[in-house]
Amino acid sequence: MLTSNQSLEACPRRVLVAGTSGSGKTTLASRIARQLGIPHVEIDALYHGPNWTPRESFLADVSALVAEDEWVTEWQYRSARAALAARADLVVWLDLPVATVMRQVTVRTVRRQLRREVPWNGNHEPSLWTVFTEPNHIVRWAWRTRHRTGERIDALVRARPELAIVRLRSHRQARAWLEGPLAASSR
Repeated sequence: MLTSNQSLEACPRRVLVAGTSGSGKTTLASRIARQLGIPHVEIDALYHGPNWTPRESFLADVSALVAEDEWVTEWQYRSARAALAARADLVVWLDLPVATVMRQVTVRTVRRQLRREVPWNGNHEPSLWTVFTEPNHIVRWAWRTRHRTGERIDALVRARPELAIVRLRSHRQARAWLEGPLAASSR
């Protein structure tokens, strides 16, 4: 497991960003892709169809993505995780404190709802009150699943001990890693 100041052995070309829902995976994945000059494919956009229904083509789209030589995406969705991990040459684990994640996911959800933002395929955040009525509301989901990423990372280390994994515990560490080891690897 690498830290924010440890060098990478090679320039990564297939990168997964792992973390709890609302931790900032998509933002970090986008920054990594820009830094490396490779495509970022937002996995939520592949997964969510209209009315938040899973798209039938999701697994085929993931298969097409992982067959590419270069990509950055988020490591989520049980049905896709194994295929993504099998082709990745780097995993970046955004392991932020629970309080930070819960603040971020709540602020993002409120912002999207108030601004009527459309994150993917015509969908809108549901009413703010649904956090109290919907068991799988994203804020409740983030709280309930907050420990699972660590468990998945542990399993991945056992399955692919050769895979480089960078653990970032703060936004400061993420910036330092982007500007330091990741930048150095892409020169």
